[in-house]
Amino acid sequence: MADKKAKPESTQKKDGYGADSIQVLKGLEHVRKRPAMYIGDVSSRGLHHLAYEVVDNSIDEALGGYCDKISLTINKDNSITVIDNGRGIPTGMHPTEKKSALEVVMTVLNAGGKFDRNTYKVSGGLHGVGVSVVNALSKWLKVEVKREGKVFAQDYKAGVPTGPVKEIGKVNIKDTGTITTFMPDDSIFNTVNFKFEILEDRLRELAYLNKEVTITIKDERSKKENVFHFEGGIKEFVKYIDNSRKSFMKEPIFIKGERDNTQVEVAFQYNESYNDNIFTYVNDINTHEGGTHLVGFKTALTRTLNNYGAKANIIKTDKIQLTGDDFREGLTCVISTKVPEPQFEGQTKTKLGNSEVKSIVEMIVGEQLQEFLEGNPGVAKKIIEKCLRAAEAREAARKARELIRRKNALEFSGLPGKLADCSISDPEHCEIYLVEGDSAGGSAKQGRDRRFQAILPLKGKILNVEKARMNKVLENDEIKSIITALGAGIGNSDEFDESKLRYGKVILMCDADVDGSHIRTLLLTFFYRHMKEIIETGRLYIAQPPLYKIKIAKEEHYAYDENEKDQILKRFKVNTKAVKEEPSETEVTDSGEIVTKGKGFAISRFKGLGEMNPEQLWSTTMNPETRTILQVSIDSAVAADKVFETLMGEEVEPRRAFIEKNAKYVKNLDI
Repeated sequence: MADKKAKPESTQKKDGYGADSIQVLKGLEHVRKRPAMYIGDVSSRGLHHLAYEVVDNSIDEALGGYCDKISLTINKDNSITVIDNGRGIPTGMHPTEKKSALEVVMTVLNAGGKFDRNTYKVSGGLHGVGVSVVNALSKWLKVEVKREGKVFAQDYKAGVPTGPVKEIGKVNIKDTGTITTFMPDDSIFNTVNFKFEILEDRLRELAYLNKEVTITIKDERSKKENVFHFEGGIKEFVKYIDNSRKSFMKEPIFIKGERDNTQVEVAFQYNESYNDNIFTYVNDINTHEGGTHLVGFKTALTRTLNNYGAKANIIKTDKIQLTGDDFREGLTCVISTKVPEPQFEGQTKTKLGNSEVKSIVEMIVGEQLQEFLEGNPGVAKKIIEKCLRAAEAREAARKARELIRRKNALEFSGLPGKLADCSISDPEHCEIYLVEGDSAGGSAKQGRDRRFQAILPLKGKILNVEKARMNKVLENDEIKSIITALGAGIGNSDEFDESKLRYGKVILMCDADVDGSHIRTLLLTFFYRHMKEIIETGRLYIAQPPLYKIKIAKEEHYAYDENEKDQILKRFKVNTKAVKEEPSETEVTDSGEIVTKGKGFAISRFKGLGEMNPEQLWSTTMNPETRTILQVSIDSAVAADKVFETLMGEEVEPRRAFIEKNAKYVKNLDI
């Protein structure tokens, strides 16, 4: 049989998938098509990530010793301007790209000087997405470079240059740096409203980590401004984190050393709390998941304190064996390492993988901590005694855990009796509502979709875990019910096993009043301190029950805040000014619902979830098609830690100061 000459594939096949279906995205088009691949998401978090990327370029200049001043300004139109006095991005002709090096940096992915050890010995942006992604995701961007006595500039729209790099002026030869202004593209991001406080937290953090740099943040919209410069570096950082806790140490322990071009700085102190707070950084990147530098520190801390305690006859090894957790209770620590070629696990840069860093940190910390303990026996004794108390509490907590496990084994299902479970067993398709009160729990059980929604009513307020050791936490009945229902354990990574979690979503549903807010805060504190993985993996949510039911003619509408209520009234041409100012009939129903009646309308203000019948609760708060739920995230671990300690900790004065500062922002405290 003769070979037939192959016919070329038709441009477009009958099924719609042919050669012309294959798209080739030029330049930065794929960044605009798939922004989440580069910045995580297009929510507020991704938006602020753009500003971090530009600032990180300036910080890399500072790490090389070429920059000591950085400023960030939120302009009135919500654009961002970042200015530094570094060397300025090179503007000469690139040898292979045949265009200005400035244009290459701003328009080509993975272009920059951070891959060259001669240009940057240490860099935080080596695995970052870079300023080219910021350019691609901006409606417009302008960059000015002061270099070699000249000022160069180039403008871009959606990442595309509007013209070539131009020389626009001259400056003193010593005056160098880069000015970048960009406007995020509102067709890509859910919001382009930058939050001063979020950016402020990150810039403060960078100033602590780079004590030679002065960082300024300004907000032209509100006229807020702050300048950060900390000569004490990470020692001051530890004090800042701990300023609402009691410490029995006058000054944090500070350790500094260098081996094989890897620089190590560690500052830590002990306080009277029961939680450890360790923040780790590699080249100024916050490594949330730790890594080899954290392992090296933990190993050195445990071994050195154990050896000293035994040698000083404070720890009686025949009576009790201390673990690493015991030596870290009440510890606040900042670990900052500068690694020439960091290897991160994953694009998110949350875990350091360099094996050699472990031994470097372990050696430096072990040697210098030993010297400190021998030179400060009084402080050393207090530290060891606190660790011993922690060991005793840990043993009590272990017995409490075993008691819970034994009790569950004896019960038929091993689940709390008041839990109304769902019928689907696949966790990723299930969700559990932790509901305030038996009344609301009853409505939720009747109104839910039994296939995938479980309900666990909570009675009263759970224990404030910020002020309690683990053994006390495990004695609380409501907390025990939560732990048992979720099924994944509690505590650190050794005790908590996310793979055993019985639900893909954990939703907190509390009343929209002061008590409800307090209960929600107590629950958030519990999850942050003892089940943080649930937050970090995006599984914790807050339900948003409506505040108002608006009845116009025979139609019912629900509003989740004052503004939405006014918008609904406006849409139906109800005079909102008259509603507020003219006398109207107000009554309180038997269930406590406050109803304001006027001409052709009635507005009900819900005091609690229990006032809603099952159908209302389903349609407004539980139906996935119509509900609003807020995902709980940790944008800044340092800021989150400070908020929980301030609001829920032992010290009263920081809480008083917080309330006095923020009282003016409170609306609808209780109606």
